[in-house]
Amino acid sequence: MPKLIVDAHRLAGPVPFDDLPVDPRPDLDRLGIARALVTHTLSLYSDAEAGNDALFALGDPRLVPVPVVVPGVPGACAPATPDAVRAWGVRMVRLCPERHRFDLTGPVALRWLAALGAGAAPGPAVAVDLDETSTAQLRTLAERLPGLRILVLNPGYRRLRALAELMAEAPGVRVETGTVNTQGGVEWLAERFGAERLVFGTGAPVADDCGPRFLLDHLGLTPRETDLIAAGSLERLLGGRP
Repeated sequence: MPKLIVDAHRLAGPVPFDDLPVDPRPDLDRLGIARALVTHTLSLYSDAEAGNDALFALGDPRLVPVPVVVPGVPGACAPATPDAVRAWGVRMVRLCPERHRFDLTGPVALRWLAALGAGAAPGPAVAVDLDETSTAQLRTLAERLPGLRILVLNPGYRRLRALAELMAEAPGVRVETGTVNTQGGVEWLAERFGAERLVFGTGAPVADDCGPRFLLDHLGLTPRETDLIAAGSLERLLGGRP
């Protein structure tokens, strides 16, 4: 069993048209997960700003906030400026180009993301659901902003070939393992790219958390590699303790 487990991809809040847990903490306790990086569902399904406000109001150190950022021209962005994002002091933000209808590799988004990393201190990492974009766009993003730390959420297992190509071409990209649930899939990625580029996450409660948690305990990897996936890789991605 890993020494420490941190879920890099979890949701808090109500899910439209579904009866799912609003509070992630009971499931964290049940599965032995110490902390979780959390995005509020209101930011995904409705209003990014309202959801971010609700996220910061949670006030629990076990629930590390990952607010949603919507790059855009003035009046069509959330928050108002990249400086406002930096003022949050968060270590990761989430981008939802499909849900919030912006071009991930367009000029506005590229300027925003470049501005997030322009200060003396490192800017936040960014998390993007692969269903919201494509490996081609993520590769372009990594090429245009080589210092950007990118976590690909929900990669699935049917796109392993394209995912491997992305990881080979973009060393700043890390991958969440929760949906890489084909036999030997996580081990295959670890062998080629290193466990330090794989991050445990679940996407719960919309996605299953028991399966990824079970997989973590039964990976055909060394204890060191498993510990990296469980928490260490995320620590490196965030530049410190997750």
